[in-house]
Amino acid sequence: MIRDRGKIKWTSLMLPEHVSLLREWAEEDSYETRNELDEQKIEEINHTIAEAMEYGANVRISYYKASARRHESVEGCIHFCNDQARKLHIAGKDGETYFVPYGELTDVQLIGETR
Repeated sequence: MIRDRGKIKWTSLMLPEHVSLLREWAEEDSYETRNELDEQKIEEINHTIAEAMEYGANVRISYYKASARRHESVEGCIHFCNDQARKLHIAGKDGETYFVPYGELTDVQLIGETR
C-alpha cells in the first residue's frame, strides 16, 4: 500500500518566497476579466434604467468592480442618475446606498417589485 503524505513531504523543500509567490499566483488565477459591451447591450441597459426610474421598479445591477477584479451585483431601486459624476445612486434592499459608475455596468434587469 502506498502511503503518500501529499503536501507534507514538499513543505521542507519550499522557501517562504516560493510559498508567497504560489499564493499570489492562486489569487491572480481567481481574477475575472471585464465583459465588453456592444452598442445594442448598452442601449438595452439605458432603456431598462429609464424604465426602472420612471416606474420605481427594483432592479438587479451587475457591474465589474475594478479594485476587486470581479463581477458583483446589487439589488434595489435606482434613486438618482448623476450625469455629472457619471454614477448611478442605488438604494439597496439592505438599506445601503451604492454608487456604481456608468463605465462599470455589465447588466441591468428589472425584478418586478415597485416601491
